[in-house]
Amino acid sequence: MVALGLGLAASGFAFSQSSAVKGEISERIAPAGSVCMSGDDCAAAPVAAASSGPRSGEEVYNSSCNTCHGVGVAGAPKYGDVADWEPRIAKGMDTLYTHAISGFNGMPAMGLCATCSEDEIKASVDYMVDNSQ
Repeated sequence: MVALGLGLAASGFAFSQSSAVKGEISERIAPAGSVCMSGDDCAAAPVAAASSGPRSGEEVYNSSCNTCHGVGVAGAPKYGDVADWEPRIAKGMDTLYTHAISGFNGMPAMGLCATCSEDEIKASVDYMVDNSQ
């Protein structure tokens, strides 16, 4: 009888342990999140980015252009270096704008600034030129 009691106790312990293990496994393999498609009840209204108008040339330079033009990466003319900028300025501002917007040699189009408008890129070119003459 004692053996039967111990057997039932061991069986009950094994059952409760396996339930706990099953619970832990279920937690580990549960999805990390859920998908909510546009138009579903769970979808929040889109958040519009706050815009205070176009950024200044200095703001664009500091946030995007400085990475390369600050030190001359891949032959980029360094900010403030007259010798680097002089031959480029001689080609005219329209050429500088075109190169900055479309890309030129090692410079990618828009300087990889995905959030910049063409006018902001032109303003950053103006800022660099004005401070490199």
